[in-house]
Amino acid sequence: MRKITFIGAGSTVFAAQLLGDILSLPELAGSTVSLHDIDPERLRQTEVVAHRTAQLLDAHPTIEATADRRAALDGADYAINMVQVGGYEPATVTDFEIPKRYGLRQTIGDTLGIGGIMRGLRTIPVLLEMCRDMEQVCPDVLHLNYVNPMAMNCWALGRASSIRTVGLCHSVQHTAGELARDIGVPVEEIDYQCAGINHMAFYLRFERNGQDLYPLIRQVVEEGRVPEWNRVRYEVFARLGYFVTESSEHFSEYVPWFIKRDRPDLIERYNIPLDEYLYRCQAQIKAWDYAQSKMENLDAASEESLREVLSGLPLMPTIAEHVIGAFETMDQVAPSAEYAALIVHSMETGEPRAVNCNLPNNGLIDNLPGDCIVEVPCLVDGNGVQPTRIGPLPPHLAALIQTNVNVQGLTVEAALTSKREHIYHAAMLDPHTAAELDLDQIWNLVDDLIEAHGDWLPDYS
Repeated sequence: MRKITFIGAGSTVFAAQLLGDILSLPELAGSTVSLHDIDPERLRQTEVVAHRTAQLLDAHPTIEATADRRAALDGADYAINMVQVGGYEPATVTDFEIPKRYGLRQTIGDTLGIGGIMRGLRTIPVLLEMCRDMEQVCPDVLHLNYVNPMAMNCWALGRASSIRTVGLCHSVQHTAGELARDIGVPVEEIDYQCAGINHMAFYLRFERNGQDLYPLIRQVVEEGRVPEWNRVRYEVFARLGYFVTESSEHFSEYVPWFIKRDRPDLIERYNIPLDEYLYRCQAQIKAWDYAQSKMENLDAASEESLREVLSGLPLMPTIAEHVIGAFETMDQVAPSAEYAALIVHSMETGEPRAVNCNLPNNGLIDNLPGDCIVEVPCLVDGNGVQPTRIGPLPPHLAALIQTNVNVQGLTVEAALTSKREHIYHAAMLDPHTAAELDLDQIWNLVDDLIEAHGDWLPDYS
């Protein structure tokens, strides 16, 4: 049977979802699953969940757990990567708190902007080390990368490693489901084509039985039914004519129009959750403590106490319940919307499936750079992951996407050459950072962040 390695398996909730997907497919239920993480306690927790998942599904995999990365990768056919370099503290907190001193606010900070740049700079070297291990112990592996910043990471690996890497995200299928609910059409009846870059892909076609569904989406705006948490994306849709994949809180920091320190009215009008990722991480940390307690028969009073703690955080309304719910349902196995298991299954069985993946452009989208990472529909079967050629995007969409590609490319250049100047230039060209700070502020901010990250970054000359 095939060997599937989980790198960063201490992300227990996400690992549990993917394990459930994999082990629920009969052809994969006997696979060897190798779990790797550098945190022994989290690794132990995921190992417990893996055995429980197998038992619930009556599956019989071989489950391994090891802190030795090379051992976990040795002979792997598939490697699913979900690491976070630097964690909540100190790295993520640093990415938010230092820019805040300059008046630069963020919501998520993991994909673009100054937070995305710094996350890319500390993550790319680690991923390259992992791929060097793969080149030696499993050179034919398919590396399925869930790690953000997705485009930067995949771009760097495509340039500096021979390992086949496919970037996976859930924004395309999740947004399709959200739009389906908004317009009252079952998502399984919707046919769409979506292309662009990760977190900034657009539905070029959104149809049911050949009928364009965009008029129904426009009705949501006209009838005042835009969800409060999704005001940014609907505003962008009204201006551009196409709906974008990533959430409103993400998208608000990829452009210069929504988060402005001298315009608090914009934050209120578009319901933008500043520092949302910090609060999400805090909730997940508390929920992790809860999960560990639950293994020891947590009583109802303790569970209610956790709800009170989480509800006191200034979170988006659904986050506390979502975090709690993810841990509460670990004893249940339901299919997720993730692509990883479906890709493995199609490659092993030949059953064709359509998914959206992140891959080098190489002519797939005519009016984006040939070496950047694009997110396009792909056919997956026994021949592997085969991307669809899109041709040119509408020119205004390509122009908007290019503003993000500029930052991605310069960050990758910095990571691969160790030249500090590219970090300055990436920050200078970032749409949100450039809209808020002058040149001296941008360079000083970069210097402060590099110093604060310390050993989490290599030396830059």
